[in-house]
Order: sequence, then structure tokens, then C-alpha cells
Amino acid sequence: MSKKPFPIERDEHPFAQYVRILGKGRRGSRSFTQEEAYHAMRMILSDEVEDVQLGAFLMLLRVKEESAEELAGFVQAVKEHLNVQTTVTPDLDWSSYAGKRRHLPWFVLSVLLLADNDYKVFMHGASGHTIGRIYTESVLNYLDLPVTTDFQSAEQALNQHNFCYLPLSSFCPTLHKIIELRNTLGLRSPVHSLSRLINPLNAPNVVQGIFHPGYNPVHQKAGQLLGYEKLAVIKGEGGEIERNPDAKVEVRSSINDQLVEEVWPPLFEQRHVRPDELDIDLLPKLWKGQIQDEYAEMAVIGTTAFALRLMHHEELDQKAALSRATEFWQTRNKTLL
Repeated sequence: MSKKPFPIERDEHPFAQYVRILGKGRRGSRSFTQEEAYHAMRMILSDEVEDVQLGAFLMLLRVKEESAEELAGFVQAVKEHLNVQTTVTPDLDWSSYAGKRRHLPWFVLSVLLLADNDYKVFMHGASGHTIGRIYTESVLNYLDLPVTTDFQSAEQALNQHNFCYLPLSSFCPTLHKIIELRNTLGLRSPVHSLSRLINPLNAPNVVQGIFHPGYNPVHQKAGQLLGYEKLAVIKGEGGEIERNPDAKVEVRSSINDQLVEEVWPPLFEQRHVRPDELDIDLLPKLWKGQIQDEYAEMAVIGTTAFALRLMHHEELDQKAALSRATEFWQTRNKTLL
């Protein structure tokens, strides 16, 4: 009588080790080292991961919350994957991934104000992943401001206009697809955080807007681990890089490898009433001087000052940065919109 063949188990999937590190229980699980995070993200970007593994990986990270080392490792893998060969270096990297729902995106005018004063601002972001929000890409298209499709057209726009926006879907479709899982999984994923840190064109100055204050020190430390020259993080209005003039702002920075913290006081004594509805047409009207809105003006000026303070950290203190931003606003080219 012939013997039945003894069943041999299949080899474990190479990505299983990374799911196990995160999901081995309360006592057995741990965070990734920076190197482990790098290798895990390399596999994801190379499409070497099963869908079920990716879902488990994303949600386990979401429950645990990302560490600075994990974000740095993920971003390292993304930057290597992109392999961008640039001929222009922007002054400022500006990420926009949250979308606005309570106030208009006044920060768009801050970016325009910086560009009007010869600062090259590279903006990248994603749209449509969360219901009921106004996304930057749609606003820029409406205002006829440069939305580009690849790094070549982005560089051309930077040279011509000192500003451009490049969607994540254009330069890293894999990460964009993961962000699009937001409404499928019901939760944001680590990609929402790591995308803000990519700095694709390696600008020397990186600004970050975070919705949950607990992520500020994580992004601050990740910027340091990534070797970014200057990075500053705030709890921005709606999670975007926008200073709320009614509230104090805690700024966490990494300046030439040194971690710095400072607090900016409110710009008004009393809070303003939130608008009942958001009208995009108010953005160009404010820029052209056709309407008066003290909250909006100080959101624009205050956000611009935050960026100037980072770029000229040794030269401008808070007061001087706010004064220069105010001067920029008062002398702006009103014909740009």
C-alpha cells in the first residue's frame, strides 16, 4: 500500500513578518525600527503585498499610531521610489492633504503672497478622500492657479510662477490609492501623515499642518531623522497649514538638527463667529481688496508670517515675521487673481 504524501506547509509570505510585529498582542507587538519601516514600505510600493496584508498593516498602525522612526523610514522608501531628478529647488515645501470644512482655505492666498514676493513654493496634496471638505486642487483649478501633472511641468510652473501644485496621484499613485481607502476602511491611514513629509523636490524649508496636536512632536522628530534643514509643524485650521488668528499656535520645529518649540499668541482678543457657508469667490475678492474680513486677512498674514519665520529663523523673530507678512499683504499685486 502506497503512503499518502505528507502535507508540507507553504513558505510564509515575506510581508507577514511586518504584520506580525504590529499585531502580536499587547505584550508582543512593538513599533518598527526606521529600517524595518523602510523595507515594509518598499514592498508596498513595489506591489509585493497582498490586499489583506495591506489592510491589516494599515489598521494596526492606525490603532498604534505612527512613531517618528516609522514615518522617517516610510518617507525614505517613498523618496527612493520617486527618484526625482530636479533642476529647480523650491524655497518651501507645502503639503495639503486635509481639506477644509469650517473655514475657507485662506492659506492659498498665503502661498500666493509668498510667490508674489519671489519665494518658490512647491505644493503637493490629495483630494476627495473625505466627504464634505473643500480640497486645494479644486480651489486652485477654480482660481486658475498652476496645477501640474508631473515633475517636469511642476518645475516649469515654479520657474514661471514661483508656485505649483502637484497631486499625489500624479507622482505616487500607490500612496494615492491607499489614501482613497479612507471611505472604505472608515479611518485615515499612516499615508495621510507620511505624505506630508515627502518633500519630493528636497526644499530646504518644510511646513506641516496637523489636525491632532499629538502628531506635532512626531512630525518634528521625523523631520529631524530625515535630515531636513528646517521643518516646522503646527496644529493648522482643519489640519491644513493655516494659522487660526483667534487661537494661540504652538510651533514645533527642527532647525539644523535642533528641536525647537515656541508659542505664538492669538492675534485677536475675542474669537470670530464661524461662517454659515463657504463661498470660494470670497478668496479672489479678498485678494483684490473688494471685501473686508479681518479674520481672513489675519489668517493669510499670520500663516505667511509662520512660513517666513521658518525660512528666516535667524533673522526674523515672531514680531518681525508678522511685520514683513503684513507689508507683503499691503503691497500685493492685486491683479494676480
